[in-house]
Amino acid sequence: MTTLPTRRLGRNGPTVSALGLGCMGMSFAYGAADDGESLATLERALERGVNFLDTADVYGPHTNEALLGGFLQGRRDQVFLASKFGFVSDPSQPGVRTVSGRPEYVRSAVEGSLQRLRTDHIDLYYQHRVDPNVPIEDTVGAMADLVRQGKVRYLGLSEPSAQTLERAQAVHPITAVQSEYSLWTRDPENNGVLAACERLGVGFVPYSPLGRGFLTGAITSADSLASDDFRRITPRFQGDNFARNLELAQQVKQLAADKGCTPAQLALAWVLAQGEHIVPIPGTKRRKYLDDNLGAVAVTLSADDLGRLAALFAPGAVAGERYSEAGMAMIGR
Repeated sequence: MTTLPTRRLGRNGPTVSALGLGCMGMSFAYGAADDGESLATLERALERGVNFLDTADVYGPHTNEALLGGFLQGRRDQVFLASKFGFVSDPSQPGVRTVSGRPEYVRSAVEGSLQRLRTDHIDLYYQHRVDPNVPIEDTVGAMADLVRQGKVRYLGLSEPSAQTLERAQAVHPITAVQSEYSLWTRDPENNGVLAACERLGVGFVPYSPLGRGFLTGAITSADSLASDDFRRITPRFQGDNFARNLELAQQVKQLAADKGCTPAQLALAWVLAQGEHIVPIPGTKRRKYLDDNLGAVAVTLSADDLGRLAALFAPGAVAGERYSEAGMAMIGR
């Protein structure tokens, strides 16, 4: 069984497993939860050397943090734990979310997360989305107070623009940026975020590195997704977009077969090959997919392999936006 290598999150950050585990799908967005299998998957992750677990208060909401909080009892020192704040739900309008970066919200959000996670500190605390109505300096200033109080060890931002990252870094060191990045979402290459992370010594944590499961080849029909699976309402999984993207997934499948690995391993190996400061967090709630994903660290891609994949996923190849219009409006540009 492959030994999992480690990587440093940023120039002066912590050392973590080269692949983390995104825990969102265990409780949120991807159909029915199965806590028993999710807990078994978390157990397997630790056994295999994965020590970087990622959650957020909005996953559930709250239920994913509670799930991890129970799992972490007696194991807290084995895990580098990341969580996030920023999305605010309106009880009177289920499904409608706003974003808050107000300092008083930062202070209240961390207390809720600490309680649900049953811990006295969060290793990496991200602002989940940047609040356009609050200067980033104010939000990061409040987050820095949490570091001084010992409630948080390191700070991160999710989906910021390169300019926002620069401004945040001037207030307090940012250890990691988490943004969507995969063969079919190359935005961080084109909007300056990846370059800014490298220049500033900030780690980069790609979420959805498997294209929300699409790049694994396991999804051949949108009808196979659960009725409450949020992918059903995302443009890339709809109509003609789905059909066009399915052709790309089939070609990844063929390239993986040529390489002697699975499509998921090929897609993750590509992300890992983009830089030593990059630590992807593929999400799963099943042990079999976790084991498959971890096999990516044994896959070495040649310059020719990388060139073929880059050509396949050239700009414009993927059909549709990655979120709905409302979701895209929250992304830093």
